[in-house]
Amino acid sequence: MYTVTLIPGDGIGPEITSVVVEIFEHLKAPISWDLVEAGEKVIEKYGTPLPDYVIDSIRKNKVALKGPITTPIGKGFRSVNVTLRERFNLYANLRPVKSLEGLNTKYNNVDLVVVRENTECLYKGIEYKIDDTACAVRVITKSASEKIAYFAFNYAKENKRKKVTAVHKANILKITDGLFLEAIRKVANEYPEIEYEEKIIDNMSMQLVLNPEKFDVVVAPNLYGDILSDLAAGLIGGLGLAPAANIGEDTAIFEAVHGSAPDIANKGIANPIALLSSSIMLLDYLKLNELAKKLENAISSTVKDIDSLTPDLGGKGNIESIKNKIISFLN
Repeated sequence: MYTVTLIPGDGIGPEITSVVVEIFEHLKAPISWDLVEAGEKVIEKYGTPLPDYVIDSIRKNKVALKGPITTPIGKGFRSVNVTLRERFNLYANLRPVKSLEGLNTKYNNVDLVVVRENTECLYKGIEYKIDDTACAVRVITKSASEKIAYFAFNYAKENKRKKVTAVHKANILKITDGLFLEAIRKVANEYPEIEYEEKIIDNMSMQLVLNPEKFDVVVAPNLYGDILSDLAAGLIGGLGLAPAANIGEDTAIFEAVHGSAPDIANKGIANPIALLSSSIMLLDYLKLNELAKKLENAISSTVKDIDSLTPDLGGKGNIESIKNKIISFLN
């Protein structure tokens, strides 16, 4: 039995995490949930959206599933997501993007993985203001860049992927992105069996829309990886289908890419597939591969039934209809 920290989060978070818990019961997954609250609902009591007991739970269990947590824009508390990634040195953000048969999208041949460096770049949050001038400091280190490069190439090798594409803007940011590329190239030389290429971020964005089938594993600094993974999610039907894993040396936190969507909270129309797909990654991480494949197949079968799908996927269903349809394929 594995104990996994469960953070329901804000907005639609409690709704979609409850779906995961119920489906895991039907899977008979050997997982015990350690439920801890974080986000807006605990600020008044603890003065922070991330109380110490959340940190303690993750430190103890080493694995967590997290619902979306609201990040104030332009004011207020720093992102809980970024804080957790830095606290546990979750240096690799893994975001698979794969077309699902049956969905009405413009693409049916997308199968790529964005590997995003997760601990530095502009997400360090180093900013200052002098009079009417505001500045942000972008941090890129050789050690972090080499670390994410090894992660990307090892992932490609272990998952029989054939190519790694490094994304940069070294034509303009010659020092920071230049250092990033230098580190990636060094590691690429150690994997001669894997094709390696480099793309400037603006060209990469265009190519990803024009020819997504040409990309396999994409490795990028923090900001570029964040933007590209959202762009890629749009190719397959939106963020409601986009899972993510934040992986460190001995700790991992799994979450949906999308936000807390407070505008549809408690209306019963939230789409749980992104978080369910993140929980598939969690099962694989725990080496519960048969259960992961079973859930993956159930989701693949479910999305072919438009009547069961939520409005964001073009359906007329709700969170209950998606849940029940997935469970029917598990029985």
